[in-house]
Amino acid sequence: MERHPHLPDDSARRHEWRAEYRPECREALRPELHGLRRAAYRLRLRFGRRGASAETHAVPPPEYTDYHADYLPARLLPVMALCALVLAALVAFDVAAMEPMNDKALAAVRGGDGVSFDLSGFRMDGDARLTYTAQPGRSMYSEYLSASRSDSAQPFADPYRIDIVNGAPGLADVIRLDMPRNADGAQKWQFAYDWGVSADGIDSYGGAVLLKDLVLYGGGWQFSTPRTRDGVAFGAAVRMEIGQLALRANGRNEAQGQMAMDGIRIGAVDNAGNFTGQPWVIADVAAQPGSIDAVAQNGGPRLHIGIAWPDAQYGSGQAPQGGIQIDKISFTNPGGGVIDFGSSRIGSVQIQYLDIKFRP
Repeated sequence: MERHPHLPDDSARRHEWRAEYRPECREALRPELHGLRRAAYRLRLRFGRRGASAETHAVPPPEYTDYHADYLPARLLPVMALCALVLAALVAFDVAAMEPMNDKALAAVRGGDGVSFDLSGFRMDGDARLTYTAQPGRSMYSEYLSASRSDSAQPFADPYRIDIVNGAPGLADVIRLDMPRNADGAQKWQFAYDWGVSADGIDSYGGAVLLKDLVLYGGGWQFSTPRTRDGVAFGAAVRMEIGQLALRANGRNEAQGQMAMDGIRIGAVDNAGNFTGQPWVIADVAAQPGSIDAVAQNGGPRLHIGIAWPDAQYGSGQAPQGGIQIDKISFTNPGGGVIDFGSSRIGSVQIQYLDIKFRP
């Protein structure tokens, strides 16, 4: 094995590679090697070389103009090895199979899992006020919203997911927000806010609303383009449990005089009214779309929220069944006594049609 003139005596490993590589590949890759050699030289020019100026290397020296690879500096041989492997892969690839994509083909490309995100350790507190004004001087407000979430021992193990999926045949694509499945019920939300009403120059404080241990099990939201009008079409499915919903007239820190509902449960039910463990589909963008839009009424636009009749073309033609259960309804007297009104249950409820218009 002949020692290469640019390699030191103890560089047998690199020398052995050249002895195996040169006989088979040098002639076949001569034009590519020449291009890579010139590119490597330009790379050396960019970073500079000790004791040399840019003008000295504005063009390759005469020994670099030959196609032969023997004159490559030793420190470029590992780079040449990598480039040779890349070139071999390109030669093996069927370049004829690569064709430009038109707009239609590009629009048919779909992603994988969309976007996943987690709200581990989420907490929010503030003194902002949200006001809905029905008429000048008459409004309802909510303020001092606080929210927090407790989590499982493994953050991001059960995230939220946003994805764009194909709609039903003939309908637009759908933006889908899927809630965590939360099978162990470890993700629990806590909410609180104050509210009040202002009318005829009088501000009336309504108290505070508290939600304790709100647990969501799957379900989510859908958003798409309405079929026949402007606005937004939506779908919603929910399965939830609430530890307690409390209405406190004297503020969020005062339990005296509150009305509380404990053990609230909402979800899908079967024909016998038994909970199935699945989310209740309140609206679906194809089978029973909800809508948010503006309608003209009494000479002005009105905010409109509705749910259409069940559509037999894209579904069963029947509205899904849901159940609502409350384990305990109670009032706490200012003196400290508690009046227990017992439990309440709606075995089966269906939304066949909904039409709500907000107007002065």
